[in-house]
Amino acid sequence: MTEFARKLAIIGAGNICRQLVDMLAHGQADSAHDSAFSIAVLKRPDSAFQGHKDIVAVFSDIHDLLAWQPDLIVETAGQEAVGQYGRLCLEKGIPFLVSSVGALADDGLYGALLDAARKGNTRVLIPSGAIGGLDYIRSAALFDGTSVTYESRKPVSAWASELAAQGIEADQLDEPLELFAGPANVAAMRYPKNLNVAATLALAGTGMQSTQVRVVVDPGAPGNQHVIRASGPAGTFALTIANQPSPDNPKTSWIVSRSIVSTIRRYFEPCWIG
Repeated sequence: MTEFARKLAIIGAGNICRQLVDMLAHGQADSAHDSAFSIAVLKRPDSAFQGHKDIVAVFSDIHDLLAWQPDLIVETAGQEAVGQYGRLCLEKGIPFLVSSVGALADDGLYGALLDAARKGNTRVLIPSGAIGGLDYIRSAALFDGTSVTYESRKPVSAWASELAAQGIEADQLDEPLELFAGPANVAAMRYPKNLNVAATLALAGTGMQSTQVRVVVDPGAPGNQHVIRASGPAGTFALTIANQPSPDNPKTSWIVSRSIVSTIRRYFEPCWIG
Protein backbone atom coordinates (compact mmCIF):
# COMPACT_ATOMS: atom_id res chain seq x y z
CA MET A 1 0.00 0.00 0.00
CA THR A 2 1.19 3.53 -0.69
CA GLU A 3 2.10 5.88 2.15
CA PHE A 4 -0.57 8.37 1.07
CA ALA A 5 -4.22 8.16 0.12
CA ARG A 6 -5.60 9.14 -3.26
CA LYS A 7 -8.36 11.71 -2.96
CA LEU A 8 -11.52 10.32 -4.53
CA ALA A 9 -14.69 12.40 -4.93
CA ILE A 10 -18.08 10.80 -5.58
CA ILE A 11 -20.95 12.79 -7.06
CA GLY A 12 -24.19 11.32 -5.78
CA ALA A 13 -25.03 9.77 -2.42
CA GLY A 14 -27.16 6.77 -3.40
CA ASN A 15 -26.67 3.01 -3.39
CA ILE A 16 -23.70 2.96 -5.77
CA CYS A 17 -21.93 5.61 -3.70
CA ARG A 18 -22.36 3.60 -0.50
CA GLN A 19 -21.06 0.44 -2.16
CA LEU A 20 -18.00 2.29 -3.48
CA VAL A 21 -17.23 3.75 -0.07
CA ASP A 22 -17.48 0.33 1.55
CA MET A 23 -14.93 -1.06 -0.91
CA LEU A 24 -12.54 1.89 -1.25
CA ALA A 25 -12.53 3.65 2.10
CA HIS A 26 -9.27 5.23 3.23
CA GLY A 27 -6.91 2.66 4.66
CA GLN A 28 -8.97 -0.30 3.45
CA ALA A 29 -7.58 -0.83 -0.07
CA ASP A 30 -7.11 -4.47 -1.05
CA SER A 31 -3.61 -5.69 -0.24
CA ALA A 32 -3.19 -6.68 -3.89
CA HIS A 33 -3.52 -3.04 -4.97
CA ASP A 34 -1.30 -0.05 -4.36
CA SER A 35 -3.79 2.74 -3.77
CA ALA A 36 -5.64 3.67 -0.61
CA PHE A 37 -8.39 6.26 -0.85
CA SER A 38 -9.63 9.26 1.07
CA ILE A 39 -13.24 9.84 0.02
CA ALA A 40 -15.50 12.89 -0.24
CA VAL A 41 -19.09 13.01 -1.48
CA LEU A 42 -21.11 15.68 -3.29
CA LYS A 43 -24.79 15.47 -2.36
CA ARG A 44 -27.83 17.51 -3.29
CA PRO A 45 -28.48 20.40 -0.86
CA ASP A 46 -31.87 18.89 -0.01
CA SER A 47 -30.53 15.35 0.40
CA ALA A 48 -31.11 13.49 3.64
CA PHE A 49 -27.73 11.79 3.30
CA GLN A 50 -26.32 11.30 6.79
CA GLY A 51 -22.78 10.46 5.84
CA HIS A 52 -20.71 7.33 6.33
CA LYS A 53 -18.02 6.58 8.87
CA ASP A 54 -15.41 6.26 6.12
CA ILE A 55 -16.23 9.51 4.27
CA VAL A 56 -13.92 12.35 5.25
CA ALA A 57 -16.01 15.20 3.80
CA VAL A 58 -19.52 15.84 2.47
CA PHE A 59 -20.18 18.81 0.18
CA SER A 60 -23.31 20.27 -1.39
CA ASP A 61 -21.52 22.71 -3.72
CA ILE A 62 -19.34 21.57 -6.62
CA HIS A 63 -16.88 24.44 -6.14
CA ASP A 64 -16.26 23.38 -2.55
CA LEU A 65 -15.66 19.85 -3.77
CA LEU A 66 -13.17 21.05 -6.38
CA ALA A 67 -11.38 23.11 -3.72
CA TRP A 68 -10.78 19.81 -1.90
CA GLN A 69 -8.55 18.97 -4.92
CA PRO A 70 -9.62 15.39 -5.70
CA ASP A 71 -7.40 13.16 -7.82
CA LEU A 72 -10.44 11.59 -9.50
CA ILE A 73 -14.17 12.36 -9.59
CA VAL A 74 -16.75 9.59 -9.96
CA GLU A 75 -20.29 10.39 -11.12
CA THR A 76 -23.01 8.13 -9.67
CA ALA A 77 -25.92 10.59 -9.68
CA GLY A 78 -27.64 10.02 -13.04
CA GLN A 79 -27.43 11.37 -16.57
CA GLU A 80 -28.29 14.96 -15.63
CA ALA A 81 -25.26 15.13 -13.34
CA VAL A 82 -22.94 14.25 -16.22
CA GLY A 83 -23.98 17.38 -18.09
CA GLN A 84 -24.14 19.51 -14.96
CA TYR A 85 -20.67 18.73 -13.58
CA GLY A 86 -18.55 16.88 -16.13
CA ARG A 87 -17.24 19.75 -18.20
CA LEU A 88 -16.29 21.88 -15.18
CA CYS A 89 -14.38 19.03 -13.53
CA LEU A 90 -12.52 18.12 -16.70
CA GLU A 91 -11.54 21.70 -17.49
CA LYS A 92 -10.00 21.83 -14.00
CA GLY A 93 -7.78 18.93 -15.03
CA ILE A 94 -9.54 16.30 -12.92
CA PRO A 95 -10.36 12.94 -14.55
CA PHE A 96 -14.11 12.30 -14.57
CA LEU A 97 -15.54 8.78 -14.40
CA VAL A 98 -19.03 8.51 -15.89
CA SER A 99 -21.29 5.75 -14.55
CA SER A 100 -24.47 7.14 -16.20
CA VAL A 101 -23.01 6.46 -19.63
CA GLY A 102 -26.34 6.88 -21.41
CA ALA A 103 -25.84 10.64 -21.09
CA LEU A 104 -23.09 10.33 -23.70
CA ALA A 105 -25.65 9.29 -26.31
CA ASP A 106 -26.08 13.06 -26.66
CA ASP A 107 -23.42 13.84 -29.27
CA GLY A 108 -23.21 17.47 -28.20
CA LEU A 109 -22.55 16.60 -24.57
CA TYR A 110 -20.06 13.88 -25.44
CA GLY A 111 -18.14 16.25 -27.71
CA ALA A 112 -18.16 18.98 -25.06
CA LEU A 113 -16.74 16.60 -22.46
CA LEU A 114 -13.98 15.47 -24.79
CA ASP A 115 -13.11 19.09 -25.57
CA ALA A 116 -13.02 19.86 -21.85
CA ALA A 117 -10.78 16.85 -21.22
CA ARG A 118 -8.34 18.05 -23.88
CA LYS A 119 -8.37 21.53 -22.40
CA GLY A 120 -7.69 20.15 -18.93
CA ASN A 121 -5.16 17.58 -20.19
CA THR A 122 -7.13 14.78 -18.54
CA ARG A 123 -9.57 12.01 -19.46
CA VAL A 124 -13.18 10.87 -19.37
CA LEU A 125 -13.30 7.36 -17.89
CA ILE A 126 -16.06 4.89 -18.78
CA PRO A 127 -16.30 1.61 -16.85
CA SER A 128 -17.51 -1.59 -18.47
CA GLY A 129 -20.42 -1.66 -16.04
CA ALA A 130 -22.63 -4.73 -16.38
CA ILE A 131 -21.02 -6.08 -19.56
CA GLY A 132 -17.70 -7.42 -20.81
CA GLY A 133 -15.84 -8.06 -24.03
CA LEU A 134 -15.22 -4.39 -24.79
CA ASP A 135 -11.55 -5.06 -25.55
CA TYR A 136 -12.57 -7.33 -28.44
CA ILE A 137 -15.29 -4.94 -29.62
CA ARG A 138 -12.84 -2.00 -29.70
CA SER A 139 -10.41 -4.02 -31.80
CA ALA A 140 -13.01 -5.49 -34.16
CA ALA A 141 -14.48 -2.04 -34.80
CA LEU A 142 -11.21 -1.03 -36.45
CA PHE A 143 -12.17 -3.26 -39.38
CA ASP A 144 -14.59 -1.87 -41.95
CA GLY A 145 -17.80 -3.87 -42.15
CA THR A 146 -18.01 -4.90 -38.49
CA SER A 147 -21.54 -5.05 -37.08
CA VAL A 148 -22.46 -5.09 -33.38
CA THR A 149 -25.79 -5.93 -31.74
CA TYR A 150 -26.87 -5.92 -28.13
CA GLU A 151 -29.84 -7.57 -26.45
CA SER A 152 -30.99 -6.73 -22.93
CA ARG A 153 -33.19 -9.37 -21.34
CA LYS A 154 -34.20 -8.60 -17.77
CA PRO A 155 -36.93 -9.85 -15.42
CA VAL A 156 -40.17 -7.95 -14.92
CA SER A 157 -38.97 -6.37 -11.65
CA ALA A 158 -36.35 -4.37 -13.57
CA TRP A 159 -39.01 -2.79 -15.80
CA ALA A 160 -41.97 -2.36 -13.44
CA SER A 161 -42.17 1.44 -13.72
CA GLU A 162 -41.72 1.45 -17.51
CA LEU A 163 -44.40 -1.20 -17.95
CA ALA A 164 -46.79 0.73 -15.72
CA ALA A 165 -46.21 3.86 -17.81
CA GLN A 166 -47.41 1.89 -20.84
CA GLY A 167 -50.46 0.57 -19.01
CA ILE A 168 -49.08 -2.95 -18.71
CA GLU A 169 -49.65 -4.82 -15.46
CA ALA A 170 -46.26 -6.25 -14.53
CA ASP A 171 -47.73 -9.15 -12.57
CA GLN A 172 -49.87 -10.13 -15.56
CA LEU A 173 -46.92 -10.53 -17.93
CA ASP A 174 -46.35 -14.25 -18.44
CA GLU A 175 -44.28 -14.31 -21.64
CA PRO A 176 -41.37 -12.28 -23.07
CA LEU A 177 -42.26 -8.80 -24.35
CA GLU A 178 -40.11 -6.80 -26.77
CA LEU A 179 -40.03 -3.31 -25.29
CA PHE A 180 -37.66 -1.67 -27.78
CA ALA A 181 -35.70 -2.30 -30.97
CA GLY A 182 -33.49 0.35 -32.55
CA PRO A 183 -30.17 2.22 -32.36
CA ALA A 184 -28.16 2.51 -29.16
CA ASN A 185 -28.48 6.28 -28.76
CA VAL A 186 -32.29 6.12 -28.72
CA ALA A 187 -32.26 3.17 -26.32
CA ALA A 188 -29.88 4.81 -23.86
CA MET A 189 -31.77 8.11 -23.77
CA ARG A 190 -35.23 6.54 -23.63
CA TYR A 191 -34.36 4.19 -20.77
CA PRO A 192 -31.65 5.99 -18.76
CA LYS A 193 -31.92 3.72 -15.71
CA ASN A 194 -31.65 0.44 -17.59
CA LEU A 195 -29.56 0.83 -20.75
CA ASN A 196 -26.33 2.63 -19.92
CA VAL A 197 -24.49 -0.42 -21.24
CA ALA A 198 -25.97 0.13 -24.70
CA ALA A 199 -24.15 3.46 -24.84
CA THR A 200 -20.96 1.94 -23.45
CA LEU A 201 -20.97 -0.77 -26.10
CA ALA A 202 -21.65 1.75 -28.88
CA LEU A 203 -18.84 4.07 -27.77
CA ALA A 204 -16.40 1.17 -27.63
CA GLY A 205 -17.48 -0.18 -31.00
CA THR A 206 -19.20 0.98 -34.16
CA GLY A 207 -21.06 4.04 -32.86
CA MET A 208 -24.46 5.00 -31.53
CA GLN A 209 -26.39 4.76 -34.78
CA SER A 210 -24.76 1.56 -36.02
CA THR A 211 -25.11 -0.43 -32.80
CA GLN A 212 -28.52 -2.08 -32.82
CA VAL A 213 -30.30 -2.75 -29.53
CA ARG A 214 -33.15 -5.05 -28.61
CA VAL A 215 -34.82 -4.85 -25.20
CA VAL A 216 -36.87 -7.77 -23.90
CA VAL A 217 -38.81 -7.97 -20.65
CA ASP A 218 -38.72 -11.66 -19.77
CA PRO A 219 -40.53 -13.13 -16.74
CA GLY A 220 -38.26 -16.17 -17.00
CA ALA A 221 -34.95 -14.32 -17.31
CA PRO A 222 -32.20 -15.73 -15.03
CA GLY A 223 -31.16 -12.32 -13.73
CA ASN A 224 -30.14 -9.34 -15.84
CA GLN A 225 -29.06 -10.93 -19.11
CA HIS A 226 -26.88 -9.22 -21.71
CA VAL A 227 -26.16 -10.70 -25.14
CA ILE A 228 -23.50 -9.07 -27.33
CA ARG A 229 -22.78 -10.21 -30.87
CA ALA A 230 -20.25 -8.90 -33.38
CA SER A 231 -19.29 -10.07 -36.85
CA GLY A 232 -16.94 -8.78 -39.50
CA PRO A 233 -13.58 -9.34 -41.16
CA ALA A 234 -11.93 -10.18 -37.81
CA GLY A 235 -14.35 -13.04 -37.14
CA THR A 236 -17.47 -13.59 -35.06
CA PHE A 237 -18.01 -12.89 -31.40
CA ALA A 238 -20.84 -13.78 -29.02
CA LEU A 239 -21.03 -13.15 -25.30
CA THR A 240 -23.90 -13.87 -22.93
CA ILE A 241 -23.82 -12.62 -19.35
CA ALA A 242 -26.50 -13.34 -16.74
CA ASN A 243 -25.86 -10.93 -13.87
CA GLN A 244 -27.44 -11.00 -10.47
CA PRO A 245 -29.46 -7.80 -9.87
CA SER A 246 -28.22 -5.44 -7.19
CA PRO A 247 -29.95 -6.14 -3.85
CA ASP A 248 -30.70 -2.41 -3.65
CA ASN A 249 -31.94 -1.83 -7.22
CA PRO A 250 -33.22 -4.53 -9.62
CA LYS A 251 -32.57 -2.27 -12.62
CA THR A 252 -28.83 -2.44 -11.94
CA SER A 253 -26.57 -5.49 -11.95
CA TRP A 254 -24.72 -6.23 -8.74
CA ILE A 255 -21.38 -6.22 -10.54
CA VAL A 256 -21.68 -2.56 -11.62
CA SER A 257 -20.19 -1.10 -8.45
CA ARG A 258 -17.31 -3.60 -8.69
CA SER A 259 -16.72 -2.53 -12.28
CA ILE A 260 -16.42 1.08 -11.14
CA VAL A 261 -13.96 0.07 -8.41
CA SER A 262 -11.95 -1.91 -10.96
CA THR A 263 -11.80 1.14 -13.25
CA ILE A 264 -10.73 3.41 -10.39
CA ARG A 265 -7.95 1.07 -9.33
CA ARG A 266 -6.90 0.50 -12.93
CA TYR A 267 -6.53 4.24 -13.45
CA PHE A 268 -4.02 4.56 -10.61
CA GLU A 269 -2.12 1.29 -11.06
CA PRO A 270 1.17 1.06 -13.00
CA CYS A 271 0.03 -1.88 -15.16
CA TRP A 272 -2.88 -1.61 -17.65
CA ILE A 273 -4.40 -4.89 -18.88
CA GLY A 274 -6.85 -5.15 -21.79
